[in-house]
Amino acid sequence: MLPFNKVVFSVLLLFSFSTFAQQRYTLSGTISEASSNETLIGVTVVFPELQTGVTTNEYGFYSITLPEGKYKLQVSYLGFQDIVETITLDSDRKMNFSLEESAEQLQEVIVTEDVEKMDIRKPQMSVNSLSVGTIKKIPVILGEADVIKSILLLPGVTNAGEGASGFNVRGGAVDQNLILLDEATIFNSSHLFGFFSVFNPDAIKDIKLYKGGIPARYGGRLSSVLDIFQKEGNSKKIKVNGGIGAVASRLLVEGPIVKDKAAFLVGGRASYAHLFLPLFDVDNSAYFYDLNTKLSYNINDNNSIFLSGYFGRDVFGISDSFVNTYGNAVGNFRWNHLFSDKLFSNLSLIYSNYYYGLKLDFVGFDWNSGIENFNIKYDLKHYVNDKFQVNYGINNIYYRFNPGKIQPSNADSGIVEEQLTQKYANEFAAYIDIEHDLTKNLSLNYGLRFSNFVRLGQDEVNVYFNDNPVNFDPVLNVYQEARPIDSYSVEKSGSLATFNNFEPRISLAYTLNNNSSFKASYTRLAQYLHLLSNTSSPTPLDVWTPSGPFIKPQLLDQYAVGYFKNLKEGDYSVETELFYKDIQNRIDYIDGANLIANDAIEQVILNGEARAYGLEFLFRKNEGRFQGWLAYTLSKSEQRTPGRTVQLPDGTSFTESGINSGAWYNTPYDKTHDISVYASYDLNDKWNFNTNFVFQTGQPTNYPIGQFSFQGLTIPYYGPRNEERLPSYNRMDVSATLTPRKNKNRKWQGEWVFSIYNVYNRRNAASISFSRNQDTGVNEAVRTSIFGVVPAVTYNFKF
Repeated sequence: MLPFNKVVFSVLLLFSFSTFAQQRYTLSGTISEASSNETLIGVTVVFPELQTGVTTNEYGFYSITLPEGKYKLQVSYLGFQDIVETITLDSDRKMNFSLEESAEQLQEVIVTEDVEKMDIRKPQMSVNSLSVGTIKKIPVILGEADVIKSILLLPGVTNAGEGASGFNVRGGAVDQNLILLDEATIFNSSHLFGFFSVFNPDAIKDIKLYKGGIPARYGGRLSSVLDIFQKEGNSKKIKVNGGIGAVASRLLVEGPIVKDKAAFLVGGRASYAHLFLPLFDVDNSAYFYDLNTKLSYNINDNNSIFLSGYFGRDVFGISDSFVNTYGNAVGNFRWNHLFSDKLFSNLSLIYSNYYYGLKLDFVGFDWNSGIENFNIKYDLKHYVNDKFQVNYGINNIYYRFNPGKIQPSNADSGIVEEQLTQKYANEFAAYIDIEHDLTKNLSLNYGLRFSNFVRLGQDEVNVYFNDNPVNFDPVLNVYQEARPIDSYSVEKSGSLATFNNFEPRISLAYTLNNNSSFKASYTRLAQYLHLLSNTSSPTPLDVWTPSGPFIKPQLLDQYAVGYFKNLKEGDYSVETELFYKDIQNRIDYIDGANLIANDAIEQVILNGEARAYGLEFLFRKNEGRFQGWLAYTLSKSEQRTPGRTVQLPDGTSFTESGINSGAWYNTPYDKTHDISVYASYDLNDKWNFNTNFVFQTGQPTNYPIGQFSFQGLTIPYYGPRNEERLPSYNRMDVSATLTPRKNKNRKWQGEWVFSIYNVYNRRNAASISFSRNQDTGVNEAVRTSIFGVVPAVTYNFKF
């Protein structure tokens, strides 16, 4: 097999002959916001005469190689004044641009509004972007702007209901989403068990959600990539902004360390509703706090470094006897380097940690668990010419899993300290990804990712008869945990299992005309980590486990086709996509599986398969006083675990019944119909109004189909898995933002946001339970709802 660098060199050589005979020069540079020096992502640099152009990358850098000549150059970004120049390209040139804000734009929405517009010609599909300005306008529970709640309004994105943590993409599980904050993995994206997300919108610069056609630089999850970048900080002057809400407040400060060269950013949030609970003689507590930090330093034109971090914690307590603490901590050191005006590189050293702790004084012990990883990655982008760009790189992640540790809370508790077997793994990947304009109408994005996952040694490895940790009883027709017959240990430097996967990716766009195109993509992904959860909405107690001798990595093949059209020069846009996902080795659980504090998790897990398919439709209005979108998804998500064929000692065999009798059944996150509407109206420069409406098919669940009596007890029994559904979910929210006109004439600027969540007080069912009525003795169904109508007021400010 050729070394990786030789493969890259060979690919570049193949495409160099077409331009060898023609004199060509490179124009490159960085584009930033004039008032802050904040680099801008996705700025378009266009040469109208050549009908070609380029956009800035995640660090504001652009590069384009063109034939020698004199050209008109246009730099455009929504909310900023265009720059139009005539340049003579007779040598390689470096041109940096600073964009001035358009006078008529509100400063709150100028930073990344343009990312929401659709690019007809790019082969990238199944990607949604939201600007921070839009996210801050969308009405959400208790008035707190929320990234996760906002993306739930996009097609193909749902969750398990109100107060549910995480999100589901195209019928996938929560653990199949890769969530990145400045390239660092966030393992739990929720505060207060799902009521808020961990992302402070004031600190965010750019947000992209990849649902399919995922570039080869990403890997490790099957359903989506949510890629979030923090701001770099204002290197011109000190700026402060924040907000005071009903249950939480936030404050962000940014400014120069060395003017025009180095900047800092510090942002914090905290909730305080628990401070008022003692007034009502309530001894419980539930609060969160988090901190965003970033330092950036532009050493010279060819080198910049960044140091960013996030720390967040949630605390939930009942009296003094139960205290639950959990949260993320991440850090990233990055070095941007320009080898030449055509070759951009980024080196990152990343640390991610998710911690879960439980203090149980009433039983006398403390519990903690978690996952952490150390990641080094090196990415390069080679701008060969205006038709051909190559991305390639490597990354290596070392994982440490702590499934749980029990410690006595005091010496008299009688509890013996116990550590569940810690697990270790290493994941290596190398990739190459090519952006190639074959013709004027046909563009391709194709690449290959190679991943290698090694389950490293651990202190105790169970041995089972016939290497089978799950037994099947053909008489009772049930699966049972197998007893280990032996155990052994392997040094951490050793290997328990090794997996290798090639993950090809390809997407194409065929432009029918300037306003419409047809796109298609194929994506193969491998996932080596699994979140152990048998609930529809994961809880902080759920733990991650790696693939190994008994748990296979999940493998995905996704196909998608779509039609995309801009109307009235982009004022309106329509996106339609069909997708199909096939997943191998999706983990399933035997009936009655115990996942908490289980030191032999392989005894309750079986490997099955899953599939999801559907239609997505998105209609946007992008310009004018009235903006918004209508999103509709029609989809199906299901899985099955057929029975295994077992060979008996006498030479005969039989086939197990499997889970759910081996039949396909709805996943907990299957939603047949999902409709979302968002609308925003600027009445004038003082008042802005927003609303959203959501309708979803009810979540799959299980209801009793009968009951029997045993020794005076009435016991219900259930039918096939997830055969029933909760009632359909629907809700409407509204908000109004008041911006005083006196803001224009003073440094301090403020706004009031008045919101009402669930305007018509719909009591959506979070669950339906069945129990005996203590008064009548009759079994009955009880609906549990979390929220009715919830008004809120928030005051936002900046100076």
